[in-house]
Amino acid sequence: LRNKFVFILPLALLLSQFAPWLLTPILMLGGTYLCYEGAEKLWEKVSGHHPPEAPASSQGAEAEGRVVSGAVRTDLILSAEIMVIALNEVADEPLLSRAVILAVVALGITALVYGVVAVIVKMDDIGLSLAARSSAGARAVGRFLVKAMPVVLATLSVVGVVAMLWVGGHILLVGIDELGWHAPYDLVHHLEEIVHDAVPSLGGALPWIVNTTASALLGVLVGAIVVAASHLVPRRRAH
Repeated sequence: LRNKFVFILPLALLLSQFAPWLLTPILMLGGTYLCYEGAEKLWEKVSGHHPPEAPASSQGAEAEGRVVSGAVRTDLILSAEIMVIALNEVADEPLLSRAVILAVVALGITALVYGVVAVIVKMDDIGLSLAARSSAGARAVGRFLVKAMPVVLATLSVVGVVAMLWVGGHILLVGIDELGWHAPYDLVHHLEEIVHDAVPSLGGALPWIVNTTASALLGVLVGAIVVAASHLVPRRRAH
């Protein structure tokens, strides 16, 4: 809520009122950060430099603080992206209307996202509670939840990386088109038309896959460049 109401909402309203041309570049900066986050996770997987497996809370306050600050930073970027996208949809509304709409969006995404996160985080506790019940059915469901959660969390981790690369790449793809470089988006749109004409019975499914794949590939490319720069520059400075 602090991210949204103290930082993002006032800044977004000021920019939309006095410098609306800055909104697209800001969106693209956020998209670049998402690409970096996704590519960094891929690099950790490929290079074998995995973060420690032990929970941060068991490693001391400093480690837990790093995890929390990273989560807050990611929330700031994602929330800014969502609210700027919402702002673009209501750009023609009066200032007060824009403020109210963005406030509703901020409350809605906070409740929805962190409501889902809370349910996921507590699901194994719910399973443990059910496993201690007297009912055989409740115990079976509880054991299933406890065993299933590591798989669910591992799957969400993979989906999260893919989503960051896809969303970040798509934001960049659309942004560079809006800034005047039309060739990349025109190429993707042309490919969408080709697959749609080739298999019209599938409707918009194949074009969506083409767009998503192109966005993810762009996200990997941009993210890899930023990751390489972030790893090389500190080494050169140290040298």
